[in-house]
Amino acid sequence: MASESIHPASAPSRRVVVAAVGAAGLALTLNACGSEDDSSSSSSSSSSDTAAGGSVLAKTSDIPEGGGKIFKDSGVVVTQPTAGEFKAFSSKCTHQGCAVTGITNGVITCPCHKSEFSVTDGSVKKGPATQPLPEEKITVSGDSISLA
Repeated sequence: MASESIHPASAPSRRVVVAAVGAAGLALTLNACGSEDDSSSSSSSSSSDTAAGGSVLAKTSDIPEGGGKIFKDSGVVVTQPTAGEFKAFSSKCTHQGCAVTGITNGVITCPCHKSEFSVTDGSVKKGPATQPLPEEKITVSGDSISLA
């Protein structure tokens, strides 16, 4: 009975196997990252919607008067301090860079150390933050709000 042997030329090299496994892992990682859904963004807008200047973040009717909405994926907070006036600020707290998570009673709040910022101008209402939230540029066209 003759024994069969595998010739090295017919078997994949260790380098090929490791590269293939690495590529498969990378593909899974990229696919998983790309499939996240941002529940804080408007369901009526998509990344393919555009208006003057950029991607549509929301409809004006999505932003409550005296409040706002946080767009985690875009890193912005859009507010409506008074009827028809829309502002946008970075969603990154100026104290230690945590993402703000709430807007209540005209105040944007950071969960990490409880800093509070005004929906009107991003100014600090309560520390430990000492700097206001940086203003972001938005465009309002009709009923669409876009990041400029």
